[in-house]
Amino acid sequence: MLDTWAIASAISLLLLLIQLSATAILLSRLLKGPSRHPPIEPQNPTPELLGSVSIVIPTLNEALRISPLLNGLSQQSYEVREILVVDSKSGDGTPDLIKTVQHKDPRFRLMTDDPLPTGWVGRPWALHYGFLQTSQASQWFLGMDADTQPSPGLVAGLVKTAEAEGYDLVSLSPQFILKYPGECWLQPALLMTLLYRFNPAGVNTENSERVMANGQCYLCRRSVLANLGGYTSANSSFCDDVTLARNIAASGFKVGFLDGAKVLKVRMYEGAMETWEQWGRSLDLKDASSRTQLWGDLWFLTAVQGLPLIVVLSYLLFSPPLPLSLSPLLLLLALNVFLLVIRFAMLFAIAPSYDRTQARGGWLFWLSPFADPIAVLRIFLSALRTPREWRGRKYSTEL
Repeated sequence: MLDTWAIASAISLLLLLIQLSATAILLSRLLKGPSRHPPIEPQNPTPELLGSVSIVIPTLNEALRISPLLNGLSQQSYEVREILVVDSKSGDGTPDLIKTVQHKDPRFRLMTDDPLPTGWVGRPWALHYGFLQTSQASQWFLGMDADTQPSPGLVAGLVKTAEAEGYDLVSLSPQFILKYPGECWLQPALLMTLLYRFNPAGVNTENSERVMANGQCYLCRRSVLANLGGYTSANSSFCDDVTLARNIAASGFKVGFLDGAKVLKVRMYEGAMETWEQWGRSLDLKDASSRTQLWGDLWFLTAVQGLPLIVVLSYLLFSPPLPLSLSPLLLLLALNVFLLVIRFAMLFAIAPSYDRTQARGGWLFWLSPFADPIAVLRIFLSALRTPREWRGRKYSTEL
């Protein structure tokens, strides 16, 4: 029995040391939350914004989900000069939807991108192709994804905030629309892997390697993007939004990542399995990170998100009563209970980032901390694999 306790104490001490340092990092990030920039609000345009924004939307078989985006962009005002939809030879009727909207709103233009060049991933290529076709008279380039649902006043509010705060690039975190029980449980756990690794939305970072971005709504000064050669510096990245944002920040420009839950909704994936497969394989951000940063983040996530539930449940199921003295095992248990308390408290912080009005089993959102070990496992699996297929396209091992 003595040997068993000695081994348990040694293991507990080692885990305690690992988790204490990770917890200190986590708290240093979360404590910045109260000082973050307030959420973006919808605004009306003013005359100086006339024709200042060119919007580019990459599409590939988006017929089932693009209509809310098209309707939302039609409601944006005179600050939007043009809306370029760059289609990659969709076979599901997506171009027909664009043509229908184009008859009502001449700002829409449909184009087909050139064949994918060697070394390029489809999404950054479509955005780059669209950028090259945008009017040089526009001051801002806005990239948007087909799964987004913008509110009226989004573009004006975004541009006014960027100009007031001096941002050269600013992207938004959206409000996620959940519909099915599995995703209500899994999606918040996957989102938490991002929130734990990076500052909360609205908190600026001076370290370009810690810059976060979301390509679903991505506003950049046209001159800055031109200075970097469009999307060429992120041509082979499966997380081109973060890669490009970090390259722009490293070049000395001001980059922001703000809360857009009041102006932007998104319906990303249908159900837990699609969320696991599609979103999960890019959340490691390995294309935008050094290997040192990647594996450091994996250690960090394991310590503060993956282990707490396992440690607490292991004690409840297998451990004998602990002595009242401050043993390493007791301290380890206390630390992991503390991390679980933080994790459940974070649910209240992120609740406004979710629209669960259409969800079946929406109450499972509040049990998402029980999916944390699975979410961290997904990040590990993604980090160990290089994507070879994305949205129906196959890529060579040269990427």
